[in-house]
Amino acid sequence: MVRLVIRKVGNSLGVVLPQEAAQTLHVGEGDELFLTEAPGGAFRITPYDPAFEEAMTVAEEFMGRYKNALRELAK
Repeated sequence: MVRLVIRKVGNSLGVVLPQEAAQTLHVGEGDELFLTEAPGGAFRITPYDPAFEEAMTVAEEFMGRYKNALRELAK
């Protein structure tokens, strides 16, 4: 467990991620992180955009349903 301290950054609040956490998340300076709610009132920090994941799920369902039509269109 690592304790993070909240600091004032301009008009916002921020935390500094330890290098080990940044390496585990495969992120660096300028990369985006997403804060999402997790069960039990907790939060999750991830480099993956949950909206993109949802869009990909919808796209995969669509492609699976219409794979024959899409195959013909690709010819």
